[in-house]
Amino acid sequence: GEKFGRVEPGKVGPELTSIGSIQPREYIIESVLNPNAMIVPPLEDHSEEGRTLMPSYAEQITAQDLLYLAWYLLENHGTNRELTELLDDSAFYILPTVNPDGRAHWFRKAHSPHSSRTGVFPTDNDRDGRSDEDGPDDLDGDGHIVQMRKFTPGEGTHRLNADDPRIMERVPENTRGARGDWTLLGSEGIDNDGDGRINEDGVGGYDMNRAWPALWMPEHIQYGAGPYPLYWPETRCIARFLYEHPNVAAVQSFHNSGGMMLRGPGAKSFGAYPARDLRAFDELGRDGEKMLPFYRYMVIWKDLYTVFGGFATWTYEGLGIISFTNELWTPDRMYPDEGERQEDGWGWMGNTRRSEKRWFDDHLLMGAGHIPWHAAQHPLYGEIELGGFRKDVGRVPPTFLIEEMLHRNALFCIEHARAMPLVKLTSLTAEDLGDGLFAVDAVFRNDHIIPTRTQRAAERQIGTPDVFELSGDSVVVLASGQRTDRWRPHQLTLEEHEPERILMEEGIDGRREQRLRWFLRGSGSLTVSWSGEKGRSVSGSLELP
Repeated sequence: GEKFGRVEPGKVGPELTSIGSIQPREYIIESVLNPNAMIVPPLEDHSEEGRTLMPSYAEQITAQDLLYLAWYLLENHGTNRELTELLDDSAFYILPTVNPDGRAHWFRKAHSPHSSRTGVFPTDNDRDGRSDEDGPDDLDGDGHIVQMRKFTPGEGTHRLNADDPRIMERVPENTRGARGDWTLLGSEGIDNDGDGRINEDGVGGYDMNRAWPALWMPEHIQYGAGPYPLYWPETRCIARFLYEHPNVAAVQSFHNSGGMMLRGPGAKSFGAYPARDLRAFDELGRDGEKMLPFYRYMVIWKDLYTVFGGFATWTYEGLGIISFTNELWTPDRMYPDEGERQEDGWGWMGNTRRSEKRWFDDHLLMGAGHIPWHAAQHPLYGEIELGGFRKDVGRVPPTFLIEEMLHRNALFCIEHARAMPLVKLTSLTAEDLGDGLFAVDAVFRNDHIIPTRTQRAAERQIGTPDVFELSGDSVVVLASGQRTDRWRPHQLTLEEHEPERILMEEGIDGRREQRLRWFLRGSGSLTVSWSGEKGRSVSGSLELP
């Protein structure tokens, strides 16, 4: 629509920037910003704060969530005070999809709800010297990869459910030797390469969310990781963009199903995140659980499973940025009444019990999500039947539940953005010590929960330290330092090199302050300032008494 066209000079809106090419497609970052209030800085000047939103791989609903966010920001700028202030003070960098080839393939070709997480670079998954030669086959041409079954009277493994013949039940072991009349044959497909297996080497076959340089592990430990970190061009261009934008102060990525807000570590071997940073993670996670019903705030390795080389773990552990991954759709929303919910984990990653999905499909979608069993011919099995849920059922929400999910997640992104550092100069005074000597005291406070430099960034010396600087045409700074006691101004951690500039690796913690003191000689006016990679610079001036 009109709001997503080219931005007129001075108009608040998106700017589109190519950050690389994947296959025939360009990778586009959409920067939503107010050009009158700020300019997204080039590499050599990173004084403004930024916000990065990056969805993850093969997630068919995540692009809609980010487009909704962009629309919501632009629609409300100028009418909503808080959103106007947010866009006037920060930039949102939005990458609608990280895996454009996989996403396009899912929409255009035959797939199941769980396929096309990979990209489309040919990969030899079965190690037979050929690539992508035995993927699923759409035997009936309907665009969906479903299940195959064959009627084998008295010789099968399954029987039809007495109440719902669409449901296949495994016949339990028994002493009577009773067997079923049906045999399940797996996913729709044939043995294209003649090796006795079906669908074992489809398009792609790697996982770009295991290819980031955060506890990266080779293929024999972590499936899909590729030969080395950032091997895939999609990951390289994103990493390059982030390295060139150290102003990014918060990262949010999206996957399509699970009902989770995930943070690292991805593996137990990493250890615990430092306490200062956990204050920010935990506050945002608790707020997120209130904003996103049925979502759980979880630690990846402890509450889900081990992930080596994950994106959101890399952006925190490697870049020092507070980062989350939201798993968007949760089947708990099919039955929001607590009394209707099943045991813990029943809807995890879209694995809702088939009876529950069928009831929902029958009564709220009028059967539109399920493909009835129907006859088909197979070159090996002969006459079979195909049936099951469509590819857009299970891991993405039904259409009538999409908007609420998009809105709640977009507002969680905004909550995350509102937590980025906001530094203020709360006090600036000068004391005459006699004999032409003055002491200048300044107090800078970070009003928001995310530190100007995370503890991870400080400990690993990621990026540049915060700078507290005093300047003036007629002053000579003799000494300076960080005050370590509010009531004892003489207790300082002295700056060793340039007393005009106090470098502080730890920055300003969330909702905390830093007190600085400079000793100088001179007269006239002077200016004291704070600058850092993750926030807007702040300064103040005074006249020496």
